[in-house]
Amino acid sequence: MSDEMDEEIDLSALSDEDLTAQMHDDLYDGLADEIHEGTNILLSRGWSASRTLNEALVEGMRIVGIDFRDGILFVPEVLLAANAMKAGMAILRPILAETGAESIGTVVIGTVKGDIHDIGKNLVGMMLEGAGFEVHDLGINTDVDQFLAALAEHKPDVLGMSALLTTTMPYMKVVIDTLEEKGMRDDYIVLVGGAPLNEEFGDAIGADAYCRDAAVASETASALVQARRAAA
Repeated sequence: MSDEMDEEIDLSALSDEDLTAQMHDDLYDGLADEIHEGTNILLSRGWSASRTLNEALVEGMRIVGIDFRDGILFVPEVLLAANAMKAGMAILRPILAETGAESIGTVVIGTVKGDIHDIGKNLVGMMLEGAGFEVHDLGINTDVDQFLAALAEHKPDVLGMSALLTTTMPYMKVVIDTLEEKGMRDDYIVLVGGAPLNEEFGDAIGADAYCRDAAVASETASALVQARRAAA
């Protein structure tokens, strides 16, 4: 029945306001084809890539993030929503690059040395992209030299580190201490996360914030980047 109802919605017949609202629903439901179509329709109506990104996609993912944070949605649903977001981003990214549109910020993220867990990190990366960040994911088992090379190359606003093992958590401090030694610590907002971590640990190693899940990471990164830019 739901398939028949979906087929009855002619996206091109909707007003701009109704179409963006429908795209929020489609993102929530993880409908990649509909997001692809809706993105193209908005662009064909003269919407800029930036406006389409912010009003149709980022706002939709913000709603997903809130419900994920509040326990209404779970990881599989968020992965579907993020996948639908990517269908829209595949269209918008080349246009945004061409027009030199400024992203909300840039993030380098990786699972630290000795740790090969990446589901949580991948989810954080997707949520950050959904919030409008440019994300450079270094993958798993990332050592301090790889982090430093990525920071030099991408000059991000945010460095994110993930760990799922108690034995690899201390490596986060190695990275932060190295940034301190090189006089680079204040150049970056450092966020940490992972199942065994907590706020006390984040404070103890000198991170700017501990983020308990992907939705909180996205909200925290957005707030801290905006605060830093406002203070500059």
